[in-house]
Amino acid sequence: MDAQFEKARAWLRDAEAVVITAGAGMGVDSGLPDFRGNQGFWNAYPAYEKLGFNFIEMASPERFSDAPELGWGFYGHRLHLYQTTTPHDGFTQLLEYAQTRPQGYGVFTSNVDGHFQTAGFAKDRVVECHGSIHHLQCFDSCTGAIWEIGETSVQVCPESMRAQAPLPSCPECGGLARPNILMFGDWGWLGQRTLAQDARLERWMKGLLGRRVVILEFGAGIDIPTVRRFSEQTAKSLNASLIRVNPREPVVPPPHVGIALGARDAIREILS
Repeated sequence: MDAQFEKARAWLRDAEAVVITAGAGMGVDSGLPDFRGNQGFWNAYPAYEKLGFNFIEMASPERFSDAPELGWGFYGHRLHLYQTTTPHDGFTQLLEYAQTRPQGYGVFTSNVDGHFQTAGFAKDRVVECHGSIHHLQCFDSCTGAIWEIGETSVQVCPESMRAQAPLPSCPECGGLARPNILMFGDWGWLGQRTLAQDARLERWMKGLLGRRVVILEFGAGIDIPTVRRFSEQTAKSLNASLIRVNPREPVVPPPHVGIALGARDAIREILS
């Protein structure tokens, strides 16, 4: 492990730009739940085990069509959790490092919590590939609009995990609103906000060819491999060095570096 740390530190010292990628494991040190497997989900939300729902079933647009109060119960609880949880200090240390790179930084994350922006990362440097819980869309996509959630709040009964009326509504048609989050089996997600973010990141990365670039990946699992694939593809296209931080799944193709730690501990170790 010491050799891996030294290699990572050397890459980071010399990097002209850094691409930060992150999955759900990035937020665990902030106190956010890990939904790893059905049991992990039920440990975080015992009520859903009693109701007979697993994570995939709850993170589905079907819940908003067959029982909107259940759909908003799940996402309303998560909204409150993300709004009241402070990102761990590793975010700040990571930002301080990223701001020193002469060619800048970019962020690609599957997390919908908005914690990179909360921690001070520039909004125009972040790609939220699965959308954001802080943005809404009409469930029926009446106009194709996406809007910020603003002061909208959702009250959730902790026993039944059902949201109480009134549920968030579309300002145009008055129908049900839903989070602008890519769910499982989701054909109704409006992706134009994420596509615009992605286009900005791609334009920046095109200017990094021939530069010394490091990709720092945190807490991206193999079950939903969007972030891991992005990291590996970007490393290949930019001839960049990849540092993969994951306490359970740190395996990475050579000559890259895998570190079997949580995000906050790894940040402290490699940026010390």
